[in-house]
Amino acid sequence: MILYIDTSSSYLYAAIVEKDKIRKEIKKEYGHELSKVALPEIVSMFEHTNIAPHDITKIIVVNGPGSFTGIRIGITIAKVYAWSLKVPITTMTSLEAMATSSKKDLVRVPIIDARRGYCYAAIFDNDDKMLLEPTYITYEKLKEKLKNISKYKIISNDQEKLQISANVIETYNPDFVKIIDKFKDKKEINAHAINPEYLKLTEAEESRKKC
Repeated sequence: MILYIDTSSSYLYAAIVEKDKIRKEIKKEYGHELSKVALPEIVSMFEHTNIAPHDITKIIVVNGPGSFTGIRIGITIAKVYAWSLKVPITTMTSLEAMATSSKKDLVRVPIIDARRGYCYAAIFDNDDKMLLEPTYITYEKLKEKLKNISKYKIISNDQEKLQISANVIETYNPDFVKIIDKFKDKKEINAHAINPEYLKLTEAEESRKKC
């Protein structure tokens, strides 16, 4: 039984999956309340399904990119669970989750808006080959990388903020079964060694760098 946690955006995406079946899932936007409700909501998944935390055999947590605060919340919860339950834990990126959830009918371009003309993005072909690894990039540079791709679709929850167009723009709706099936055998990581993958400096780090 696998516990999946993604708090890298204003949404809480969490699920308990057993043998390709979803026992309980959460797909809900909490905005600024996410830090307050994430842990209670995850605890409630166990309570409402009569699943004991010790039934979990692995944890998969999204470690970025996305909201700096959100990423830290999910990682902290996942690490505490993994350490206290002594179960394997591994990570994946939010962009991998977005691409994996989408049908492989076109080249997939998961995008998270990062403001000021930048975004977090990746490019995956129909065979799941990564043409562009998850990166922090300007929209203009991303457009250049997409110039020679005739058909592609954008996957995002930031449609109103995107500074790029495509024939197909798909709202991200995580497919927990597909995500977990792909990453369930990924090598485990020592819980204490798991860190956020922001892909860019925090504002405080940028300020110090300028000094």
